[in-house]
Amino acid sequence: MKKTITDNRVDPDILAYTVGRDPELDLRLVVWDCMGTAAHVAMLSEMKLKRPVVTKPEAEKVRKELAAIVKLARSGGFEIREDDQDVHMAVERVLTEKLGDLGKKIHTGRSRNDQVAVDVRLHLKDELLSLFGEIVKLLDALVAFGRKHDAVPLVGRTHLQPAMPSSVGMWSTGHAEMILDQLTQLDAAYRLADLNPLGSAAGYGVPLPLNRKRTTKLLGFARPIHNCFGASMARGECEASVLGALAQLMAVLSRLAEDLILFSMPEFAYFRLPREYCTGSSIMPQKFNPDVLELVRSKAAQVLGLSVASLSMLHAMPGGYNRDLQDSKFLYMEGLDVTRTTVRILAKVVKGVEVDEPKCRAAFTPGVFATDAALRLVASGTPWRDAYHDVRDHLDRLADEDPDRAVAAKTHLGATAGIDYDYYRDAIAEVFGVMLDRRVKFEKCIHALVG
Repeated sequence: MKKTITDNRVDPDILAYTVGRDPELDLRLVVWDCMGTAAHVAMLSEMKLKRPVVTKPEAEKVRKELAAIVKLARSGGFEIREDDQDVHMAVERVLTEKLGDLGKKIHTGRSRNDQVAVDVRLHLKDELLSLFGEIVKLLDALVAFGRKHDAVPLVGRTHLQPAMPSSVGMWSTGHAEMILDQLTQLDAAYRLADLNPLGSAAGYGVPLPLNRKRTTKLLGFARPIHNCFGASMARGECEASVLGALAQLMAVLSRLAEDLILFSMPEFAYFRLPREYCTGSSIMPQKFNPDVLELVRSKAAQVLGLSVASLSMLHAMPGGYNRDLQDSKFLYMEGLDVTRTTVRILAKVVKGVEVDEPKCRAAFTPGVFATDAALRLVASGTPWRDAYHDVRDHLDRLADEDPDRAVAAKTHLGATAGIDYDYYRDAIAEVFGVMLDRRVKFEKCIHALVG
């Protein structure tokens, strides 16, 4: 093994154990490490010192080389070698090879602690913005499905038993609203990631006039984390916050998947899943299995486990940086990968689902209309409890009830005939607008720093 910058006397087995999967995972952070370095070096060149650490022309040379590294990384050609250990040292090595002593200056006033914290937060912002865009597509698919089949009667269920008249429109937009609600937590996680830890170094600051507000502006963060010690401890907390929001979103998506599985069973047959999204059996020729939806349930459990793992890692950790935090990198990356893939898959499935209207209507039994019938008696002056018992004792009177008429009768806000599709259109448009505004501002910062 070649000599490393920081661990040249560490036992090779110990070094391999402590480095772990960083060389693999850190390839996803190259762009963000270069971006953080470009902002840091630009700030160093502006520091008011008798002898500048880096001059402005030198900072520009570094920026151009960082842009070349980014281009190489995006084409898959950047390498993190075993002796680099991580992305930070790999970037510094390349800059030193290209720029000599100038490359050795880029770490001035930084620690790998605040470097990785910046990289992770920039990466999280990028991933979350992409996730918001993918969620918008799923929401569009659910609302379009609901609008298309708005008034188709569907048996509403509690405890999985027939309960009251519902509709396909209510079912679909109900799931859309649950997903919309989760965006509140995802937005909170994004806002937490949008804070700048750069300049906190190892968690205690440095005796140099670092301008942390300047790097915050260059990197497009909302504000710096004020306390350097707090910035160090925030590593891991940020990732755990994101995973918590992802776990809750995945739980909601899992319920959508479960409904699609149930309602496409032959015993229900309300919906038909696209054949191209189902798998067959090695022994039963007739089978078309909803494997993809079953895996959504499994993936939801996985993300929940990742969330618990991230919190468990933190709960007994002392203040300041601890190497345990290295493992938070895999947890959040895996959680984001699984969630983003699940959202994209579900959008495709929802777009392809077909509704069997006759089967939906045929599923209505007299008991499904019982509550509506009791409320009609209440409207004519019967006390509720008397109406309740009268209908319960004479369910046979409901044999001729009409599902379509029952769906049309409930016109108040959010009921079967009171679904406001403009509300969903506007809510989705607002999410998309916020995401697009953030994306445009973020891309401007990326372009200015590393192209």
